[in-house]
Amino acid sequence: MKVKPYLAFSGECQEAINFYADCFDANVTNRITYEDAKMDIPESYRKKLQHAEVKGNGVHILAYDAAPDTPLNGGNKIHMSIDLNDTNKAKTMFKKLSEGGQINNPFNEEQWGALYGRCTDKFGIHWMINCDL
Repeated sequence: MKVKPYLAFSGECQEAINFYADCFDANVTNRITYEDAKMDIPESYRKKLQHAEVKGNGVHILAYDAAPDTPLNGGNKIHMSIDLNDTNKAKTMFKKLSEGGQINNPFNEEQWGALYGRCTDKFGIHWMINCDL
């Protein structure tokens, strides 16, 4: 069994998946617009992504632009958690994810013997980065 996150956006999915592909040194492997899927959606939304995937380096994120009649509400009931073993990669990833967003816990050494930081990226997605020392 595999559990994969499926992120919903309000029209900025293309920008977000490019951002995550860069942050995780991964690839955008699938992009399907509403137009490609031949779905009944307003003309202004046809170029938005109905489905997209970012894959590589142990990452597999699914994402889409929610239809305009689907309200999205921000929340903090879920955080994406990433465990790394490479300190430099962890620091770089935290820096990239937090750029343009908000750092909730700075990336520092913690009592459990790891470097840890928590941030909310510029798209409102919450991330926790942990790197055992």
